[in-house]
Amino acid sequence: MRTITRIQPLLLSVLLTTTLAAPATPPTLNVRGSIWVADEQGSSLTVIDATSNKVRATLSGVPMPHNVQLAPDGKSAWAVLGENAQAVKIDTQTFQVLGRAPTGQAPAHVIISPDGKRAYVTNGADGTVSIIDAQTLKPLRAVKVGEHPHGLRPSPDGRLVLVANLGSDNGSWIDTQTGKKLADTAVGKAPAQVAFAPNGKSAYVSLRDENAIAVLDVTTRKATGKVNVGPGPIQVMVTSDSRFVLVANQGTQARPGNTLAVIDTASRKVVADIKTGAGAHGVTVDPPGRYVYVTNTYASTLAVVDLQARRTVAAIPTGMNPNGVSFTPTVSSQLGMKNLNLGQPANGGHDSHH
Repeated sequence: MRTITRIQPLLLSVLLTTTLAAPATPPTLNVRGSIWVADEQGSSLTVIDATSNKVRATLSGVPMPHNVQLAPDGKSAWAVLGENAQAVKIDTQTFQVLGRAPTGQAPAHVIISPDGKRAYVTNGADGTVSIIDAQTLKPLRAVKVGEHPHGLRPSPDGRLVLVANLGSDNGSWIDTQTGKKLADTAVGKAPAQVAFAPNGKSAYVSLRDENAIAVLDVTTRKATGKVNVGPGPIQVMVTSDSRFVLVANQGTQARPGNTLAVIDTASRKVVADIKTGAGAHGVTVDPPGRYVYVTNTYASTLAVVDLQARRTVAAIPTGMNPNGVSFTPTVSSQLGMKNLNLGQPANGGHDSHH
């Protein structure tokens, strides 16, 4: 079994590098919604207004949240409590805790099915994915996958969940109807996260230890190629028109990556490499695909990237070491600080190196 550690980055050339600094005063943008950020070392969640690019609320008392995910209807946010083996569901309007669900050990990522009925959580120490009823918060089953599962996402039609197994160099496909694993696909070294193209034809897997993205055919469940990106790629997303793959290049703490790679899906080439901040980790995008949001885990900021202009237009302070990030069109009516009192970090939680 691989020891999960940070790697030394290999600097790769790209076709375009944007070096413009973000303005000191965040611009007002023509986008409505909220960006939720998981501040892992800060044990908090930061809620940012997408129009003003200003922090709307900070929710403290959330022990070591590595990942946060908004439900498809925007009414709830889910976060993993990395060292407490739980997933928590939060009302996005009132910030009330709606409930907690037990997970396996060292939960890393949580996702919600497109129909909003199920939550799926990767358990890094157990080699499993927990399936949870999203309404009752009752665990339904634990699916055995590969070693050290990390990121995961559902297919656009909700029939599949693809899991990146960081410790076994493969991806596991889960049938959401049966709750069973269908197959494993070899992808490359240290897969950290996955993303489906909205057209459902392709999936993309970040390969942290290869500085590359693997391309998978969803129908055959086979790898069809790789695209070189920057150092230590972690999270990956695809724009709503399926034209671009967005990759956060984290690098290492000693030698941080600081870019968002933009891959053209047709040519499978990097067409832009946009500077964001130290330790680019999490990625999400607004529904039209104009603005991309990148957590900079070593800088403790959220970069707002104008994809059309291919430059960073804002850098917003967050809690300490932000990792996961999620966008919702819902805007909370609440402002300020709130302590959710979900406990203190325990021992044996998620490895925050990735």
